[in-house]
Amino acid sequence: MINIIIADDHEIVVEGLHSLLENEEGIAIVGEAYNGEEVIPLLESNAVDVAVLDISMPKMDGIDLTKFIKSNYPKVKILILTMHNEIGFIRRIIEAGAHGYILKNKGKEELVRATQALYNGNEYLGEEVTKTLFSSIRNTTVYGEIQLTKREKEVLKLIANSYTTPKISDELNIAPSTVETHRRNLIEKTGVKNSKGLVKFAIENGYH
Repeated sequence: MINIIIADDHEIVVEGLHSLLENEEGIAIVGEAYNGEEVIPLLESNAVDVAVLDISMPKMDGIDLTKFIKSNYPKVKILILTMHNEIGFIRRIIEAGAHGYILKNKGKEELVRATQALYNGNEYLGEEVTKTLFSSIRNTTVYGEIQLTKREKEVLKLIANSYTTPKISDELNIAPSTVETHRRNLIEKTGVKNSKGLVKFAIENGYH
C-alpha cells in the first residue's frame, strides 16, 4: 500500500484528488493539507511514502516544503502537481529535491503512474514538463549563468509580487535606499530595462 498525503491551497483540488484516488487499489490517502505548514504534522504522525504537493501555497510554498521534507524525511518521495510549466519552477523544484513533476491538466492515470513510479524508486516527469526541459536546454540563455545573492532573490520575489520599495523595506527590514540598490543590481545582472522587465524575468524563472 502506498501511503500518500495531498497538499494544495485550493479545497476543490484537494477534494477532487481525494475523489479520484480514494478507491484506487494500492493507494491510501493518509492526510490532506491546505498550506505547506499543515504538511509537517502529517509527516510526523503518519508513515508517508509519497507527498503530492502544489508549488504555490501560503505559509510555506512547495519549494521550501520540498527542501524541508528532503532534509527531515528523506525517505518520503515528493511529487509536484501544479499548473506551472515554466522552466524556472521546474528547475528550482528539482534542485530542491523533488522526485516527480506533473501538471494538473492531466488525468488520473498519470497521477497514479507517477505515484507508483516514485514509490518504486524511480523519478517521473510529465510529457509536457519534459518538453519544457528539452526546449530550455536547446535555447539556453544568459539567465542560466546569472548569480543572484540570497537578498537579491528575496527582493526579486517581492518585486514580482507587486511590492513597492517602502513595502519591501518593511518586509526585509532594510533601508529604502538599500532596496533601490538591489533593484539596480538586479536590472544590471538580468539585462532587463526596468522593474517591469524584472517581473517578467521573475515569472519566467520561478521567483514569484
